[in-house]
Amino acid sequence: MTGTQGADAIILIVDDNSNNRKILSETLSGQGMRIITACNGEDALEKLSDNAVDLILLDVMMPGLNGFDTCDIIKKNPEICDIPVIFMTALTDVKHKVKGLTMGGVDYVTKPFHPLEVVARVNVHLQLRAINRELQLEAARHQQTAYKLERANHALARLANIDGLTQVANRYCFDEALSGEWLRLSRENKPLGLLICDVDHFKLYNDYYGHQAGDECLRSVARTIHQSVRRPADLVARYGGEEFVVLLPDTSYEGVFCVGEAIRSAIAALSIPHEKSVHYLVVTISIGGCSIIPDYTKPPHSIIEPADKALYQAKHQGRNQCIITRG
Repeated sequence: MTGTQGADAIILIVDDNSNNRKILSETLSGQGMRIITACNGEDALEKLSDNAVDLILLDVMMPGLNGFDTCDIIKKNPEICDIPVIFMTALTDVKHKVKGLTMGGVDYVTKPFHPLEVVARVNVHLQLRAINRELQLEAARHQQTAYKLERANHALARLANIDGLTQVANRYCFDEALSGEWLRLSRENKPLGLLICDVDHFKLYNDYYGHQAGDECLRSVARTIHQSVRRPADLVARYGGEEFVVLLPDTSYEGVFCVGEAIRSAIAALSIPHEKSVHYLVVTISIGGCSIIPDYTKPPHSIIEPADKALYQAKHQGRNQCIITRG
């Protein structure tokens, strides 16, 4: 529908009395409005199917389909239900007025009508409709803007928390998650597990196979570590270079070791060739980890030290090892 105000608005006049149609047509066309007429309800519905109408002046008492029934059909049609309907009737009792307004009419003009009153009522409801249409458009624009903003914020949040190369969480995201879990689990007196995973002899791999192959190797390792971690609360992050960390809330020593071993064996099973490896001919990782009950009086990163010492021990014992300490 057009939502046109005043002049140029398209008005459908529905009345079985030709003299009423003539008077109304001349009155409203004199205000610059374009007029369509119908002599009964059936004719009105046909005209509505062929024309974009801004307002309907609808007689109540008509042979065949009366005004109330015509309005009921209009209001049940989603294509035209928002067109304002002003009833015209000689029925002045409150019961009929209430019925018309209940069925979706916006106003009543009592016959015999005064042309100036009709013009005034028509203009008021055209203005109201135009305001309503503008509000709807404004609401739609705001909704679209809010949707775009939400997508942009989601993209920014992803950029802020995801490592661009490996698509797992980045160091910032890990630090935030560690701080949150440290406080939560210290209150609940439950263990927090951590794994530090280091790709064995990665510099030699990078130098021999090239940086592109090195990047693809890191992506494969990250993907495999992520696939080896099952719970939604667990977090895999790139800690720096060829190092990855896995945060395991509410996980015991045995649970941390189980996850660490699953990761280590899954990486070895990838069988990524590594001819320059000092110990093996495929890419492997060394893993150090720990499980401790956080102490809120200590900084969250105090969990790093025991896990890092375990990693050093795993490397010293020949790499491709998983060593876990109780912290």
